[in-house]
Amino acid sequence: MATILVASDLPTLRRDVASVTTSGDVDVVEAISGPAVIDAVLADPPDLVVVDMQMGNMGGMAVCLELRLEESYLDIPHVPVLMLLDRRADVFLARRSGAEGWLVKPLDALRLRRAVRTLLAGGTYYDESYQPVPVLSGAPAALRTGAAAR
Repeated sequence: MATILVASDLPTLRRDVASVTTSGDVDVVEAISGPAVIDAVLADPPDLVVVDMQMGNMGGMAVCLELRLEESYLDIPHVPVLMLLDRRADVFLARRSGAEGWLVKPLDALRLRRAVRTLLAGGTYYDESYQPVPVLSGAPAALRTGAAAR
């Protein structure tokens, strides 16, 4: 049986994630703060941490960085992290923190379930719905904005 630790300071978000991910082979544990996540992982490492990017005084990025630091000290085994992001700019932060996956809100059950299953199987899941638009430097303004393609 897999154990997922869901962390958010919003009870509705924790409940929504738990309702989608709980099944016969998955058990969900909840945490309401970043320090509570660290304590829970140090005490009994779950198979996956799902963490909200915006959470009190220690959000998803800080949690992920702290878990990677503890892992480097060999205090805990590697625990995959799925970050729940609020905006497209957060993709950069999720990538830099070492998260194995992220989803940009609003969440839908299908994407969330797919991301959780993929990470539990040892893969990565990167939400493509809000990827930054590439900008070509040195190109005419019409090409940079995509107007020439229309």
